[in-house]
Amino acid sequence: MEQLVGWLNNVLWSSPIIYLSLGVGVLFSIMTRFMQVRLVKDMVKLLFKGEKSEAGITSFQAMSVALSGRVGTGNIAGTATAIAFGGPGAVFWMWAIAFLGASTAYVESTLAQIYKVKQDGEYRGGPAYYFEKGIGKRWYGVLFAISSVLAMALLMPGVQANSIAAGLENAFGMNTMITAIIIVILLGVIIFGGIKRIANTAQFVVPFMAIGYVLVSLIVIALNVTELPNIFVLIFKSAFGMDAAFGGIVGMAISWGVKRGIYSNEAGQGSGAHAAGAAEVSHPAKQGIVQAFSVYIDTLIVCSATAFMILITGMYNTVRPDSTFIVKRLGDMQPGPGYTQSAVESVLPGFGAGFVAIALFFFAFTTIMAYYYIAETNIAYLTRKTKSKLPMLLVKIVLLGATFYGSIRTAAVAWDMGDIGLGIMVWLNLIGILILFKPSMIALKDYEKQKKEGKDPVFRPELLGIKHADFWESEEYRKKYLK
Repeated sequence: MEQLVGWLNNVLWSSPIIYLSLGVGVLFSIMTRFMQVRLVKDMVKLLFKGEKSEAGITSFQAMSVALSGRVGTGNIAGTATAIAFGGPGAVFWMWAIAFLGASTAYVESTLAQIYKVKQDGEYRGGPAYYFEKGIGKRWYGVLFAISSVLAMALLMPGVQANSIAAGLENAFGMNTMITAIIIVILLGVIIFGGIKRIANTAQFVVPFMAIGYVLVSLIVIALNVTELPNIFVLIFKSAFGMDAAFGGIVGMAISWGVKRGIYSNEAGQGSGAHAAGAAEVSHPAKQGIVQAFSVYIDTLIVCSATAFMILITGMYNTVRPDSTFIVKRLGDMQPGPGYTQSAVESVLPGFGAGFVAIALFFFAFTTIMAYYYIAETNIAYLTRKTKSKLPMLLVKIVLLGATFYGSIRTAAVAWDMGDIGLGIMVWLNLIGILILFKPSMIALKDYEKQKKEGKDPVFRPELLGIKHADFWESEEYRKKYLK
């Protein structure tokens, strides 16, 4: 079983997907005229301007749900894994995919808004919806929906749960079985409350955990600040094969940096688009711009905090593809949260391991919570013509079971299974948005045109030549925004 999982993981994450992810980010950056730079001010303003409604959530809540999916174990354990197998240069490639991925996040999130629907009293949107309505291929939407349910409910929760269990065991010696039971009970209480409870939890927990984590990282960096210039040099030289020690693994630096970058910020995966589609906004581009900002928060801030703590304290190992060590400072420690715990502990003894374990609990727990919402949205897509509540109940049970199992299994298998789930979604979504991206470009142009005219942008798809954007042509939308 482990051999099959490893083989499939290697197939999905071979060179083509690495370069496709980078290429799509470059294309969308050029097509949007680098909106991720030009519209930073709009990103911050729009973040706090979205409205709340019976059917939808605010822009801030939608970004918080998306961030709860993005800011997870990938930020702590994933960054450590990237350094372990790709060296310090992997950090640069994580930054690169985040910068380019912000434009990809804009495209997929705007498409989710354009083609969203009101279903059972709630807004629903995401790749399955925009593939069916935008491309006109229901079978592709169904394929993505099935893949997403499998990835989010079965394959990926285990990675998050496993990291929580490992972190708590390292810091407090907590039995993984007890951790598993606690996670499942808390998660069950939240996911049985639906998107509103998930959004309310995310909007309070996510900012709190991210700010606290970054503040501690700044303390660690400040106490070693004289080393900071050397760390920047090491990252850049290693990224391009110019460092004597890490020059031989530049290919691994690119591969692991991109893979862990996508795992962390989810740009191109399509998962953030689900929360984006649930937001109440007057124009689709507004939420696309907000979601682009969430990629920056995830990778350029939170992942960088982890990377600098690990590198500036020297608390890491790096191995070559043949399993020999380039750097070995942590003995035989498994790549993961232990690296980050060791880094903080080396500067703040008696505090570091426990703090990282608690931070990891919040990061990973809220990610599993977001995974459930994504799985639920895709179940809603698949069952929208039926009234049966059984599929929703089953997906809750499967996700809770996968979370429990992930808490007690080995980290290597957990990561491989998570990478398979991620890889399937990335392949399907990137191909789909390459076909469909044009409406998101039209929406951005329309948004900027109205802004220049001094208007609060509203969306009229029929005037822009965008078809099947049914919600935006509804009486409900017109009464509220087209006065």
